[in-house]
Amino acid sequence: MRIEKVDSKQKLKLFIKFPFKLYENNEFWVPPLITEQKKFLNKEKNPYFQHSDAQLFIAYKNDKIVGRISAQTNTQHNKTHNDKVGFFGFFESVNDQEVADKLLQTAENWLKERGLDTMRGPANFSVNDECGLLIDGFDSSPLILMTYNPPYYKKLLNNYGLIKSMDLYAYSIPVQPPPERLQRLATKIEKRGKFTVRALKTKNKKKLREDLEKIFEIYEKAWEDNWGYVPMSPAEFDMLVDNLLPIVKPEFILIAEVDNKAVGITVTLPDYNYVIKKMKGKMLPTGFLKFLYYQNKIPGLRVVIMGVLDEYKNRGIDVVMYCKSFETASQHKIPYEYAEFSWVLETNTMMNKISKTLEAEIYKTYQLLDKSI
Repeated sequence: MRIEKVDSKQKLKLFIKFPFKLYENNEFWVPPLITEQKKFLNKEKNPYFQHSDAQLFIAYKNDKIVGRISAQTNTQHNKTHNDKVGFFGFFESVNDQEVADKLLQTAENWLKERGLDTMRGPANFSVNDECGLLIDGFDSSPLILMTYNPPYYKKLLNNYGLIKSMDLYAYSIPVQPPPERLQRLATKIEKRGKFTVRALKTKNKKKLREDLEKIFEIYEKAWEDNWGYVPMSPAEFDMLVDNLLPIVKPEFILIAEVDNKAVGITVTLPDYNYVIKKMKGKMLPTGFLKFLYYQNKIPGLRVVIMGVLDEYKNRGIDVVMYCKSFETASQHKIPYEYAEFSWVLETNTMMNKISKTLEAEIYKTYQLLDKSI
């Protein structure tokens, strides 16, 4: 066995392509767009590298690629939480403990050399990106910006000494009109609460930018006390917006306002993984045509963000936003069938309570794991 650093364009291509071979017979894995992966892993193009660093590694056994991993610092995380956590991500491996151990040990050594005392993951590269080890719910494809892995990964990571740090839940719920009692309650709450809920403004670029800044500000404030929260830099937020704007449907981005001040947001995205899966990682020669054809046949939605500023909680703003989201989804020209709330920290009492009140069910569980180094 040997481990090699990814230090050339050729090796980067091998790093990106390895999962295509590993999952070639798995019907649930969603192949990423290769061009987007190259951009994301490019230190000149991803603003993550303006504040942190990462190294990619490939594992070979008998000259055959059998695994890959990244090791990365995250200065934003450590400044926020005043700790010394390093991260690993992009972990893929054949079902071989020796291979997994060698990859994880290489990542651990890289982090230890940089003075870090804990290894956490998987995260690609941060909790603001795709993260979490799937430990339950392997019988369906992941929704947009969620992960997928074989069941045996948990054993490989646990055997190396990585133990659960936090569970992340994904809830599933059918798309249907909200119950009448919930609609009546939402109407009553909105009138009594003296707030309004509206959709994202996209027709005017200036108004759009103002709305995006409001979303960024609320995200920063509403999530800052959450376990594992990592603030995004303005450049990282801009990159996220650039990536998502082409697939966003403004009617699913809601902003709650009190006296014209934004106090809450919910962001729901169509599950473009359904489309990407059809494209098999490529835009050309036919990928773009598949994108155009299947984007109006997407069956699912993912509620990515729902947050209200602390001083405006317990007013029912979240209930109104959920109600309006489901009204929009159930009446949409695209016949959406189901929605996912994800991910929700196991310790997020309020969000777990709301999800259960809406009769959503946990259908996938992810984990972030830690190891002292």
